Amino acid sequence: MKLYKIGIITLSDKGYQGLREDESGKIIKQLVADKFEVVRQTILPDEAADLKALLMEWCNMCDLILTTGGTGLGVRDITPEATLSVAEKTIPGISEGMRMSSIQKTPFAMLSRGVAVQRGKTLIINLPGNPKGVSENLTYVLPILPHALDILTDRKTEH
Repeated sequence: MKLYKIGIITLSDKGYQGLREDESGKIIKQLVADKFEVVRQTILPDEAADLKALLMEWCNMCDLILTTGGTGLGVRDITPEATLSVAEKTIPGISEGMRMSSIQKTPFAMLSRGVAVQRGKTLIINLPGNPKGVSENLTYVLPILPHALDILTDRKTEH
């Protein structure tokens, strides 16, 4: 039985316009399918107000929200700022752990600015937009997610 409900948000202007296929969103869905129930998945343009509104809405129905894209240095890369604007707590260990793991494989991972936060009983994690980066980062953090969600959602109170 899949205990946790997940939402996947891809941030991509070109993806939203139908000019690029959402490979990263598909990879996320494949990697989490065994353990989690994907209840929401969408593509948004790189607009902070749109992302902020959707994150607040989805926190009412998802235990975990994974975003992909918008974490780089580009002018339109707004995902970390929008995510932090809805956060009640930051969880730097997750984002720093993923970053350090990726840096061992490619130095370009140092340019990723993704964050991990808590809003209510929902965990929100920003993943890079690059399919390889998504796979590496999610594979790294996936083993700890059930434990983190057990604690966050009060399904397990001792750790």
